[in-house]
Parts: sequence; C-alpha cells; structure tokens
Amino acid sequence: MRPPFFILIVALTIFGAHQTARADARGDDNLEKSRQHWSFQAPQRRDAGRLGNPAWMTKPLDAFVLARLENANLSPNPSADDRVLKRRVSFDLTGLPPDSEQINGVSYEKFVEQLLTSPHFGERWARLWLDVARFAEDQAHIVGDNASLTYPNAWMYRDWVIDAFNKDLPYDDFLRRQLATDLIFPDEKKEFPALGFMGLGPKYYRRGDLAVMADEWEDRVDTLTRGVLGLTVACSRCHDHFFDPIPSEDYYALAGVFASTEMFNKPLDKKQQGDGKQAKKPADASHIVREAKSMRNLPVYERGDVKAPGKKVPRGFLTVLASDGKRLQFDPKTSGRLDLAEALVSRENPLTARVWVNRVWAELFGQPLVATPSNFGALGEKPTHPDLLDDLSVRFMEDGKWSLKWLVREIILSSTYRQSSEAFPAKVAEDPDNKLLWRMNRRRLSIEMWRDALYSASGSLDRSIGGRSFKASDPKSNRRAVYAHVSRLQLDPLLALFDFPDPNLHSASRVETTTPLQKLFLMNNPLVAKQAEALVAHIGKNTDPLNVERSVKRAYEILFARNPEKEELALGSRFLEGNELRDYTQALLNTNEFFWLD
Repeated sequence: MRPPFFILIVALTIFGAHQTARADARGDDNLEKSRQHWSFQAPQRRDAGRLGNPAWMTKPLDAFVLARLENANLSPNPSADDRVLKRRVSFDLTGLPPDSEQINGVSYEKFVEQLLTSPHFGERWARLWLDVARFAEDQAHIVGDNASLTYPNAWMYRDWVIDAFNKDLPYDDFLRRQLATDLIFPDEKKEFPALGFMGLGPKYYRRGDLAVMADEWEDRVDTLTRGVLGLTVACSRCHDHFFDPIPSEDYYALAGVFASTEMFNKPLDKKQQGDGKQAKKPADASHIVREAKSMRNLPVYERGDVKAPGKKVPRGFLTVLASDGKRLQFDPKTSGRLDLAEALVSRENPLTARVWVNRVWAELFGQPLVATPSNFGALGEKPTHPDLLDDLSVRFMEDGKWSLKWLVREIILSSTYRQSSEAFPAKVAEDPDNKLLWRMNRRRLSIEMWRDALYSASGSLDRSIGGRSFKASDPKSNRRAVYAHVSRLQLDPLLALFDFPDPNLHSASRVETTTPLQKLFLMNNPLVAKQAEALVAHIGKNTDPLNVERSVKRAYEILFARNPEKEELALGSRFLEGNELRDYTQALLNTNEFFWLD
C-alpha cells in the first residue's frame, strides 16, 4: 500500500498538469472572452437617469446612489448633525479629532477646505499608501538572530509620501516617481527617496542566489500589480493564471524589469560616498534602486523552478491590458521601469484609476465599492455601484487631473457621505449590509487615529511634521503614530494588538478584530493611564477642580467636541463624588464614542 503522502503528491501532479493544459488551451479566442470582464473594459462617463428626489443630490456621485436606492424602494438617511459630521471629516482628512473652538461658527464646506490644506492631511493619507506599499524599516521577515538588518533612513520615503500628498502631487506622477524618478528627473536628488517604494521591500539571505532573487522579484511584481492594478499577477509565476487572462510569460515580462534593477545605498552627501558611488555605511544612505549594469530578459521558469528555465520573454506589460491584444514591449536598452510607469498611468489602462478610487472610497465609507480592493479579476467581487465607480474614475482622471484632494473633496461634499449612521430597522431589514449606501457606516478608529486622538485629548500630542521614527508603545513618545517604527522582524506590540497589517506583504485593507486583550490594554496599560492623568491637567487649565459639573462638561468638550446630555452630566457628577477625576477620564477614554466614528 502506497503511503498517503505519495498519493497526495501524485494527485497534485495530475491536478497541476490538468490546469496547465487548461491554461495552454485558452488561445486567442479565450483571451478575448476573458477580456470582456468588467474591469478590463475602459471606464466611461455614466448617466444615472431620471430620479425622483434630485434635490437631495449635491455631487454627481449622489445620482448613482440615489438611483439604486429608489430602485429598491429605499430612501437615504438624513444628514448627520453638524458636530458628528465635522468630527467624522476631521478624522477622515487629517486623522485627528477637532476641538470645539475649531468647529464652532464655521460652515461645513469651509471646514473641509481648512482640513484639505492642513499639513496633517498628508500624514493621514500617507498611511493608506504605506499599507499598499508594505512599508517597513528592516529587510525581511527571516533574519536569523540578527535584528540589525535595517534600512536606517527608511523614514525618508515615508516623509516623501506625506509631502507628496500634502502638495497634491497627481496620482499618475506619484506612481511615475516611485518607479523611475531617477530616469525622469535625474537632477532632482530630493525626489530620490520616492524610489524607496521598490528599494525598501524585503531582502533575503543569500542574495545573489537565483532562487532567492526570484522571491524578491515576485514581491515587487505582487506589490505593484495588486496595489496599483488590483490583479494577482504573481499567481502566474508557476503557471498560467487559472482564472484571469495572465499567462506566465506576462509575469516574467514584468519580473524582468526588477531583475534589471538593482538596490543600492545612495549617499546622503558626497562625503559619505565610496568608490562604487555607494555610501560607505548604510546609515549614511537612502536605500533606493537604479538601473542594473546589464539588462535581463528572464526565461519562463517551469512551475517557478529556477532550475527549469524555458524560453526568454522580453520585458513588457500585461497582454490583457493591450488594446491590440499584443503585449507592450519595453525599451530593451533600459530596465523598463519608466515604460512600466507610463503603462500603469496610461489613459487606456482601465484599472489604475478604478483601483485607487476604490481604495479612497473605502477609507471614507468603511467599505469599498469593490469588496476585493486588490483583486479586480474573475475571483474578485463585482462593484456594488459599477456606474458610480466608472463615472468617478473618469472624472478623477479628466476633471480632477489625478488629484487626490479633488477626489476626496468630491466624495466628502456629497450628500451620500453626509448621511447619518443611524440604523433604521426597516432599512436594515431590506439591506442589512448597507450595500446600497442608505446610511453612513459606523467605523472604528484605526490604531494610528486612536493613539493620536488619545494624545490630542491630553494636550500632549507633538504635531511636528516628518523626521525619524519612534516606538509606538513607548509612553514617553508623543509624536503622531504615522512616524512609529515599523518592523518586518517584530512588529511593535501596540500596533500588532490593534490590527496593524503585516508589513511583509502588500495589504489590501485593514482587518478589524475585537479581543479581550485590547480592552485590557485600554483599562490597564501605562500609556493610557499616563494620558488619562494628562487629560486631568488639561481639563484643569480652565476649570476649578472642585467644580464637578464644569469638569464633566470640559471633558466632553475635549473628547467628543460636544456638551454632555443631562443624564450624562448627572452620571458623571455622581461618579466624581466618590472617585478621582483621573478614573473618570480613563473611563471616558474607554467609551465607544471615543473609539468610533458615527
């Protein structure tokens, strides 16, 4: 009798051969059929048609939401009250809570413009891209006993991203510079940290070994294609994609770009430069990329095995995204990074704008239009509002000129965004998951927003922009959480506890968990206790500590940007009759209202 593992191996071999034959049999006809998938069709401007309640709409996107609601005999929620809305948009645009003075006496529209011009805008939105780019400050998830394999100046890339969003660098240029700024702007040295997008990815032991380098190339291909195109191209490393029209040749055409690119330590100044024009010490360098000494066209490795090379494939783009059905080939004299950048942002590319619009929408609504933000292929979800996604993507490119601030403004000034989050039972019964967007979704603050809100409430948040990283779990560190050190080797315990994504991989979206350890942290950790004490001092600046009611009111003003209800005032006052103000502030810091957005 054959051992079970032998039978398993045989079965997997047969399955693999069957799938390979299936993929090889596709041919041009099947490629054309696959190209009919919605995401491979060019987005178009759309018309929502006649609507019963046009007065509700403030932005074009509202028409598509309203059309879906009216077809389902649903109506949109009323607008959230002014305080709730301004708190929501303050976190969404800057990652910080508003203070009561900031929101009183100013219109919603004017408040939005103030937030869009704030230097904190870039800090908040950089975090979205850094998740996509799997940003971290050390080399790999496997480093043996050596914890010193870091990129000492990785923070320069993070700061470049923040600055790019603050300057509203168009998204197409944003992508170009991260792939090829050294080729586009060879004299703009201050822009070179942008190349950290590729240079700061995982690096593994035994570099130079072909099998190891193949893993690194796969990381670059996967991060780029899932992050920017929403396609799982790396699945084609070992075989033609089982579900999407992505043959292995396309994978190796892209991987060849990264095989023709080398990482190096660019000196921060000429004094730190060695003979090979690299920095003498990594600590004196920005870790980025450049053209390799020789260009490489990779062979198709059978089943991904570098010991089984097949025919070589010229460097190029994805066949499915070529209008003539023929793979775009890159300049053979270069790595192809610039050609790749231009292909990504081409107006003919149906994916790049859609994928980014979907990610931004998810940040603002707590749920994307396409539920699989990094997979727009056959196994991905269809959009809940396909016409909205298409129309907004086209207008993002044409009207907004790829501007993130234009896109964000277009969404947050809409009536759809301004809805209350109240869950009316009758509507819940019809659409329990709110797929039709009849209300705003309640959202939990990310770990970065919560930590920043904690320090902001206590009056101790350091709001300075940029600079080197710190440890997020250090109670003495009061900088914004976007500047926290991120490690592939050992993620900071505070970040890990509250669902910070694994930086070894591209993150499609944040995952939310609710665990007892999270609540125990909020109740007992010195970081929270210290800020509760600081909040007491902050309250006491303008309050007689013996005036209990005034202390309660001031605490609500600071934490929630509102006055307490009559019952809340009574409960707070009664609590303070027998307890210290520090206990009360810590209790308020543990409330859902502090941790969630309505």
